[in-house]
Amino acid sequence: MATAVVSFRVSEEQAKRLQRKARQLGRSPSETGAILLDEGLRRDEFAFIDFRDSAVGRQACIQGTRLAVWQVVSLARSYSGDVKKIADHLEWPSVKVQAALNYAAAFPEEIESAIGDSHSYDFAKISRILPQAEEFVLPSGSRKKK
Repeated sequence: MATAVVSFRVSEEQAKRLQRKARQLGRSPSETGAILLDEGLRRDEFAFIDFRDSAVGRQACIQGTRLAVWQVVSLARSYSGDVKKIADHLEWPSVKVQAALNYAAAFPEEIESAIGDSHSYDFAKISRILPQAEEFVLPSGSRKKK
């Protein structure tokens, strides 16, 4: 991706906050500033989108929920993209589901990468991230036959 140099002034307090965030993300202040600028522009361009730090890095999420956009897209696939059915399942207004799908359409590589990453997690990998996780195993014969 081509880049451009943009110079602007920030207050000393903003510079300190940017350096603190850069340390949290393990990046340079310049990289962090670019990430936060991009996220701010995306928030402005897409309704109901926010960004949060998670165990796997920063993710686009739906405001007012705990779900990442990739999770909504994954659910949408199981409902063949039917926005009303997805909204009913999540007990959300349809507009929030559509917002997630709009964002995903604009950034398909980001979303597909997150979905792929989620499929690579098994219990051993999850327990390294969440040491308190416990595996639940159904006793044999407890599954209902169809």
